[in-house]
Amino acid sequence: MRNFAPLVIDVAVPIGAYYLLKNGFGMSTLMALALSSVVPAVRTGWGVVKAREVNGMAALILVVNVVSLLLSFVAGDPRLVIAKDSAISSTIAIGILVSVGLGKPMMTAGMKPWVVKGDARREAAWARLQGGSARFRRAERMFSLVWGVVLLTECVVRVVGAYTLPVDTMVWVGNVIMVVAMGVGFLVSGALGAGPMAAMVVAEAKSEAEGERAESFQDGLASADLAPAK
Repeated sequence: MRNFAPLVIDVAVPIGAYYLLKNGFGMSTLMALALSSVVPAVRTGWGVVKAREVNGMAALILVVNVVSLLLSFVAGDPRLVIAKDSAISSTIAIGILVSVGLGKPMMTAGMKPWVVKGDARREAAWARLQGGSARFRRAERMFSLVWGVVLLTECVVRVVGAYTLPVDTMVWVGNVIMVVAMGVGFLVSGALGAGPMAAMVVAEAKSEAEGERAESFQDGLASADLAPAK
């Protein structure tokens, strides 16, 4: 439930609030969109304050929310409020793609805990593979590359939808686009990146464990041979 709470706050609450404010209270489309974006913005700001440190991603989301709301009121365009999420997706996507080009794929930090699962042997196996396996590093780059392409595509589709579909339709279609993009990202990046990497880490850790057992067995035999006969 803790994992799904941010999703409920950032997706379900804004959608429900928008339709309640617009259809239930008769507010304008722009006002309903603006007010329905307040909860995710407050949650992001509170996360920054609570952590007592500036998280780059959280700060980015908060700034985009605030700036887009201000611009929307000045321009009087509710579609700008909808399109604001594309600024977040595109910035993240470009950052990911640049990191792949620089040879330091930024999605690795989020994927590594899922692969090593806090196991010391897997942690050591990861370090060995990352340092000496071209296949492992290729899968690592592929994982980030897939997410970069998926997020950038989602950004383009969301912007096109924001300025071609009715606002009432795009309020929920935008979240469908996001969910589909996440699903595609998980499936493709898992098949081409995380899955092969996890298999290599498990195999490497197992091989190392078997080697240690064999070495321990040989040491045991050697100790038995050197022990004085009774």
